[in-house]
Amino acid sequence: MFVERPIFLLKWYYKGAVWRPHAEKKTIYLTFDDGPVPDNTLNILDILDRYNVKATFFCVGENVMKFPDLFQEILRRGHAVGNHTFNHIKGFDVSTRYYMNNIRKAERYIPSKLVRPPYGRIKPSQFKALKRDGYTVVFWDVITRDYNRFLSPKQVMRIIHWYSRSGSIVVFHDSLKARKNTLAVLPEAIEYYQRKGYQFGVLSEENAKNKS
Repeated sequence: MFVERPIFLLKWYYKGAVWRPHAEKKTIYLTFDDGPVPDNTLNILDILDRYNVKATFFCVGENVMKFPDLFQEILRRGHAVGNHTFNHIKGFDVSTRYYMNNIRKAERYIPSKLVRPPYGRIKPSQFKALKRDGYTVVFWDVITRDYNRFLSPKQVMRIIHWYSRSGSIVVFHDSLKARKNTLAVLPEAIEYYQRKGYQFGVLSEENAKNKS
């Protein structure tokens, strides 16, 4: 559970971050980290189109630089985007100055003030610097662990069943290592949420203001 859903202490420690916006609404926020990458991101976009669902993609700046047309396709299809640093760096491993420069470098390619720290690892000084510079830090309420090669699609789906709730920000990945699980689980997950009566929302600076 400590992996799939963050503990209360983390929410207290990073007060002002976004974990579960609008918990009172029966809304699910699907998010995808680490792309865009050929083969996987486009397949995910096609699945989302099939169900008429919009999502939020937290992109790595270096990948956007390499695959600008794929990034533009995310935007063209009506999805939201966020900053996932330029090199997918762990905040714990670098200075605050380096971290902020990496975020700003990514922002040259990703027009968004939403930031999700890779691995959720960010120093308090980095968190404060992001807030000071007008960024909104987005974590999650459910992480599917689709990237874990030791988990089957059935096990990933079980995580979704157990931990999803109103207002959940749900993390998938459009990285290559998550491809097998993500492409297998995503249609089933969307159908599950639809049966449960959830609507699908995208994250923005405005709707993230109601933080939980």
